[in-house]
Amino acid sequence: MDFWRKALHFADVNYSTFCFITNNGIVAKGGSFPVKLALGRINQISVFENAGFDEFKAFQQNSSSPIFGILGYDLKNELEGMQSFNPDHLNFPDLFFTAPQVVLESVNNKPEVSFGTRDTLKKIDDFYLPAVINKKISHSEIRCRFKRNEYIETVQKIRQHIQRGDIYEANFCIEFFVEELEIDPVTTFLELSEISPMPFSALIKIDQKYIICASPERYLKKEGNVITSQPIKGTIRRGKDEAEDQLLKEKLITSEKEKAENIMIVDLVRNDLSRVAANGSVKVKELNKLYSFQQVHQLISTVEATLDSKFDLIDAIKFSFPMGSMTGAPKIKAMELIDKYEKTKRGVFSGAIGFITPEGDFDFNVVIRSLLYDRETKYGSFQAGSAITIDADPEKEWEECLVKTKAIRQVLTGEIIP
Repeated sequence: MDFWRKALHFADVNYSTFCFITNNGIVAKGGSFPVKLALGRINQISVFENAGFDEFKAFQQNSSSPIFGILGYDLKNELEGMQSFNPDHLNFPDLFFTAPQVVLESVNNKPEVSFGTRDTLKKIDDFYLPAVINKKISHSEIRCRFKRNEYIETVQKIRQHIQRGDIYEANFCIEFFVEELEIDPVTTFLELSEISPMPFSALIKIDQKYIICASPERYLKKEGNVITSQPIKGTIRRGKDEAEDQLLKEKLITSEKEKAENIMIVDLVRNDLSRVAANGSVKVKELNKLYSFQQVHQLISTVEATLDSKFDLIDAIKFSFPMGSMTGAPKIKAMELIDKYEKTKRGVFSGAIGFITPEGDFDFNVVIRSLLYDRETKYGSFQAGSAITIDADPEKEWEECLVKTKAIRQVLTGEIIP
């Protein structure tokens, strides 16, 4: 990681835009993110309103290089004719992609230039990196848009919708935020990756805005004509010792509520992929498989399909976005209720970060367990949520949100959080 640590500081000093994706040495089913650093921009697309996918398709088709970028959750408005009325405190683009000047990647654990200027490795090698980076973090207190009691009341209201038959499940999220936040984004990302190493981590800079992402979840991957989605539903904290950890694992894999959450979203993902899949090709490769990470245990399923030849890679994204694990079922009604009961526009959160190759393959994560930061306004934001079903216990859902934000809160406060 020493080279990449230096390369990231080099990127932050010398480029207004870069995208770094990494697997932190963690192997996921179907492969994790590769390690790639995309520097600068020869060309870019930045969309804040509708028509994003039309522009995106044209941009992708006209790019002879790999492209890297983000898909914001609120692209749902274009896809489903919806609107977002909640305040946006960060104003990231709904869609942003660059054709970079240079791409570095790890090949057999060694950095190589896979696209662009060949002397970039030497420039990084010559870059002066102080032995000690200023890690001082200053900010006001971490606050949440919901008080605990207010959160519990809102979950009860969502459960009433389920009882009436409006929905089966909704992923309800809350925002934690920090004002007057001053951090070094690269150092913060490296510390978060150490505390919570994940297979789909990313660090993106767009001018003065940063996405510091430690995601365990793949949204969608395309390799050849095979598309794969791996929704996560079902979360429990790690134990304080091996005995407690084993008990918590057993609790998660035997929980009917957690398994039901996952199965409902798997059905939604199967339906989404079937819209672009060859007949009979949608298969569930894994269902409710337990995976353990440094902070949590998760239930992950794997759904695979063959892309029908009459659809292209952008269609595969359009017809499955936003991902079912961050919306609910039925998807459109769940998203309407999400907008009604949440207090913050999601923006990049619960969207996706990834890349598309010149050959038309791609890989995108789900933007969760992520700190969004505007260096200019000094505003930091991180959101978390959980699946609300008829069996949801509001107190436990609140605790799940705290578990999911534990690593970020620990990085920002410098304190060990039990």
